[in-house]
Amino acid sequence: MEVAAEAADGQEALTRLDSMAAHRELPDVVLIDLLMPRMDGATAIGVIKQRHPGLRVVVLTSFGEMERVHAALAQGAAGYLLKDAEAGEVVAAIRAAARGEVFLDPEVARGLTQEIVSPPTGLAALTSRERDVLVLVAEGRSNQQIADELVISERTARTHVSNVLRKLRLNSRTQAALFAVRQGLVPPRA
Repeated sequence: MEVAAEAADGQEALTRLDSMAAHRELPDVVLIDLLMPRMDGATAIGVIKQRHPGLRVVVLTSFGEMERVHAALAQGAAGYLLKDAEAGEVVAAIRAAARGEVFLDPEVARGLTQEIVSPPTGLAALTSRERDVLVLVAEGRSNQQIADELVISERTARTHVSNVLRKLRLNSRTQAALFAVRQGLVPPRA
């Protein structure tokens, strides 16, 4: 196993990968964090997978919230590890990704399994960030306005809105706004 390059943030990672691709020197696996300046990890994963579909991406982050796991996996991550992972686990995740397999931190795997076995419902199904997004949706904010308010990318805001609708089993932003009013998260509009 060899480190091909390093990058300080998602945008720099994309620039380096594009340059490596131009020289036909793409690595087999990218190891990426989720919280980075200029471009968050979930957005970077999506762009990496779009530009370089054969490239496998493994997340190594300190965030184990299911919302972040879902966002990373939805963008195409082939692995998800927490930063307290042992070196052997990191190596195993990278090797699994190179073989086309998915490797999940045991805590993350338990969380995903728990969601399947006993999914939470209503407001309890939402993370605190998703509740924030729900309030902003109820206030009539666009995805771009939500992104600006929460200092995230528009794509991440869109993912959060989709997760809120899916978890609450709603079909539209209007239904989400009504739900937020009924739950007392925002006052009814006059």
